Amino acid sequence: MNIHEYQAKQIFKKYGVPVPKGIMVESCKDAVTAAEQLGGPIWVVKAQIHAGGRGLGGGVKLAKSLEEVESLAQEIMGMTLVTHQTGPEGKLVQKLYIEDGADIKDELYLSVVLDRKSEMPLIMASTEGGMDIETVAENTPEKIITVPVDPAIGFQSFHGRELAFGLGLTDKDEQKNIIKFAHKLFKLYMENDAEMIEINPLVKTGKGEFIALDGKMGFDNSALGRQPEIAAMRDLSEEDADEIEASHYGLSYVALDGEIGCMVNGAGLAMGTMDTINHMGGTPANFLDVGGSANAETVAKGFEIILKNPNVKAIFVNIFGGIVRCDRIANGIIEATKITDVNVPVIVRLDGTNAPEAAEILKNANISNLIVGDDLGDGAAKAVAAAKGE
Repeated sequence: MNIHEYQAKQIFKKYGVPVPKGIMVESCKDAVTAAEQLGGPIWVVKAQIHAGGRGLGGGVKLAKSLEEVESLAQEIMGMTLVTHQTGPEGKLVQKLYIEDGADIKDELYLSVVLDRKSEMPLIMASTEGGMDIETVAENTPEKIITVPVDPAIGFQSFHGRELAFGLGLTDKDEQKNIIKFAHKLFKLYMENDAEMIEINPLVKTGKGEFIALDGKMGFDNSALGRQPEIAAMRDLSEEDADEIEASHYGLSYVALDGEIGCMVNGAGLAMGTMDTINHMGGTPANFLDVGGSANAETVAKGFEIILKNPNVKAIFVNIFGGIVRCDRIANGIIEATKITDVNVPVIVRLDGTNAPEAAEILKNANISNLIVGDDLGDGAAKAVAAAKGE
């Protein structure tokens, strides 16, 4: 789960991580009132969406008067902001964050992420703040500092010194300040079940202090049950409506840009299925995991969600029947086609308990657009051919 910048900064303040003063507003009139409360004389008007690259997209602008605050608020509020993370469709700006200007001497980058390779949190930093970190990693990887932190021992002084030296900080006070800053950020990361914290830019002021000028946070969805305050920050308007609907039925759905809808039980099998479709020359239109108990209702809802995408030209159902017998799944698929109008070819591959019986049930169903795949490769090949109209 992701949250907005203003929400991330609320958490930062709770842990003593320095941030500029700011107020979130939902109208242009309130933007001016917020600027008056902050005092100025310089303000930053920031679009609040769940995506990076807002500045380059025109969603973060500097104002030097209350009139300019109002003008920029009118310009940004309600715009469809397109960044490299939103895709060409962009995101509608419904909230603004009015923030005090800051004394900026230098811009740095700082983040805490989960490094799956080392199986521990990783502090990443760079002197190239304010830039797209992916570009820095690609063009000048030597400018990125990485400090793995074993959660068994937590953040220690030597982690902080490695970070300070890597950033080229030679002033003793600045070294102490960045170590304290990173320590607080790591504590925040661990105690809130965060998956990612990114500050870009982290600014160094003329006094050698460090301030989070931006804030981006993502959390482990599986841990939200023990983080009620974090869960309350969820903004459903920023999430995909189909993904939300799917979750209500116990389905895990992610839209992609291909032509073959996928319905699979188990995330690993789903990834393997999409890889096989790609290998066969097709492109998956979605990731959809129906879980371990595929039945007529969940399959019907899966069909309905997949077919909302007008680009879908075929559906590949790939189910492994372990606890649930394949013959019951086959009957569920047939019932689902009666509940939902499925107007594209449906290729079904079932394996596991009672798979031969399931194949017979499907073949005898006399449904013209239902095609049985013998195995994963055969099913994927038939799905690709069906999507191409062959």
